[in-house]
Amino acid sequence: MLILLPPSEGKTPAAKGPSIDWEALSFPDLNTSRARVLEALGTVSAHEDALALLGVGASLRDDVERNTRLHSEPAAPAHQVYSGVLYDALGYNSLTPTQRRKAAESILVISALWGAIGFGDHVPAYRLSMGTALPDVGRLASYWKPQLAAALAKRSEGELLVDCRSSTYAAAWTPPADQTVTVNVFTETKGKRTVVSHFAKHTRGELARHLLTRRGKAPATPAQLLKAASEVWTSELVEGTARKTHALNIILAG
Repeated sequence: MLILLPPSEGKTPAAKGPSIDWEALSFPDLNTSRARVLEALGTVSAHEDALALLGVGASLRDDVERNTRLHSEPAAPAHQVYSGVLYDALGYNSLTPTQRRKAAESILVISALWGAIGFGDHVPAYRLSMGTALPDVGRLASYWKPQLAAALAKRSEGELLVDCRSSTYAAAWTPPADQTVTVNVFTETKGKRTVVSHFAKHTRGELARHLLTRRGKAPATPAQLLKAASEVWTSELVEGTARKTHALNIILAG
């Protein structure tokens, strides 16, 4: 089983420590592509119109300025750098050592800057969204799509892929539909079902935690994933097609 997560928009910078060790990152074949994005990001972030070019507000000026020195910024494990609703719900710090090893083995974060990294990979905090277009790189989802298809093909072979990404990050890699389950979250009140947006991050984080902490073997099929999710939530599985992934729908009370 592989759990696909988006990064958080907000990041927690490491207070101290060594800078990034490129060769220690998962999928080192992506390093040339990562370096190209990093250089373009540094150039844009040093521009007088950097905030507008990156589509962020004035409150994030310090984050954007940090983008200009990522080569020398302290790096920390991805599970520490990424913060926010989903990662709070996953609660890495309260996992047991065994559960943390399981997280390191089974979680991949799809990133605008790094392409794809493991949960324990050490990276600096940065500010960049997959929806951004950078000079000489273009729209990042389009840039990463062919490269991630090649880099992740072997790692994902034979695995059940639990896709907890937002649509922005899902655009960067389209895994094989027959082995992928997209996680959707709805509320239901008096029989009326409504798509959950922001709070879906929390539920997806809770699902990731449940899959890491529950006893027994990890789900290996969509049906087994449904069974695992149904231990906690009202859930249903929508079967996929040759081109469309399966969907796990988690139904929350309204």
